[in-house]
Amino acid sequence: MNDTTARNFTLDDAVNDIEKRYVRANPKSEAHYQAATRTMPGANTRSTLHHDPFPVVLVKGEDARISDLDGNSYVDFLGEYTAGLYGHSEPTIKQAIMDALSGGFVLGGPNPYEARLAELMVERFPAVELIRFCNSGTEANMMNISLARAVTGRPAVMALNGSYHGGLFSFAGGSPSPMNAPIEAVIGEFNELDRCRDLIRRHADRLAALIVEPVMGGAGCIPAEDDFLHMLRHETEQHGIVLIFDEVMTSRLSPGGLHQLVGITPDLISFGKYLGGGVTFGAFGGRTDLMARLDPRQPDALVHSGTYNNNVLTMAAGIAGLSKVFTPDTTERLNRTGDDFRQHLQSVADQHDAPFQIMGRGSMICIHPQREPIRNPADTAASSAAARKLVHLEMHLRGFYLARRGFMSLSLPLTESDLNSFAEAFEAVVIEYGQVLAAH
Repeated sequence: MNDTTARNFTLDDAVNDIEKRYVRANPKSEAHYQAATRTMPGANTRSTLHHDPFPVVLVKGEDARISDLDGNSYVDFLGEYTAGLYGHSEPTIKQAIMDALSGGFVLGGPNPYEARLAELMVERFPAVELIRFCNSGTEANMMNISLARAVTGRPAVMALNGSYHGGLFSFAGGSPSPMNAPIEAVIGEFNELDRCRDLIRRHADRLAALIVEPVMGGAGCIPAEDDFLHMLRHETEQHGIVLIFDEVMTSRLSPGGLHQLVGITPDLISFGKYLGGGVTFGAFGGRTDLMARLDPRQPDALVHSGTYNNNVLTMAAGIAGLSKVFTPDTTERLNRTGDDFRQHLQSVADQHDAPFQIMGRGSMICIHPQREPIRNPADTAASSAAARKLVHLEMHLRGFYLARRGFMSLSLPLTESDLNSFAEAFEAVVIEYGQVLAAH
């Protein structure tokens, strides 16, 4: 579509045109999608990967490049929703997995890898005194919530509107998911300091825990304001409420996690994503007195089990990643790059007076096609589904892979040239469709 044509198009016209070009470019992925619907609802087992008209089917990844069934290649800016920090072929991690594999797996007992990874994480994250492993960020959050309820004897958990703490504890869209675990929830508003303080005090005698993402990932990379987080720490401490930081995504934002960067010590932290080196992973940890309740040597110990909690492939990959690849210096460098990149994209949009808010912190970024500023998830309602679809599919057709909602997480193999190429493509989209989006 040229600039003259774009000016005569409505947003719906533009989206229809892009969708047709997308379908023409991906016939094999479409055929695979249609066949897969016969055995899987929606042709996949991970809802977030679905988008209209169908997602491409990925067949290979190397460094920060991926390719699909139709032979199209992309620069991967999604970074597997922060889990793909190391890219798709990091040699140190590949070797660690192969070495562990050669010693056998599914061993059915403690192994040396889990203790070493525990040491590395306790050394790295200041709020973690003891830690245990599980299989996903969802599981880590559920274990932390269950631990807090068991220790305090209180039934309820406070979460924030728009938050996502895994498939069993989600409040996206302004209400609890019907799939949530049956846990009494009190819902506050993100970054609304006074309202949340009042809510905590009103429900304090029932609240076992308060769980918060220091940057809301699923809601669009919305950072919590420092004053808001400090208020949560003060109020939970005053009322004996366990403060849980969901750092499944944000632990990558500084060498010691985002809690280190903002100077707050939560009682418990949930981990996941990249810390398994690209293999399925979850962990939860924090204060000794809380985590010690899971010590099986104690007569009143709480039970935490899981067949694959200490699987050797994940443990080995995690060790290699933390000890040899994602060093503190590398962490700081990646997040400086992310901040600079985010600011550059915003300046591109501003230069052309295009309606975009580029949100995020460090290596977590989200493109919102709207002019209105964003402090909490409700503010993102100004971005229509059609506008997001336009940006997503247009960037996809230009060779850049990101989430349908505009989410990106930078991986280590991305180069300066990759970032510049993305910015140039984004500027081309801004120029071509800025008026269409502004008129919407």
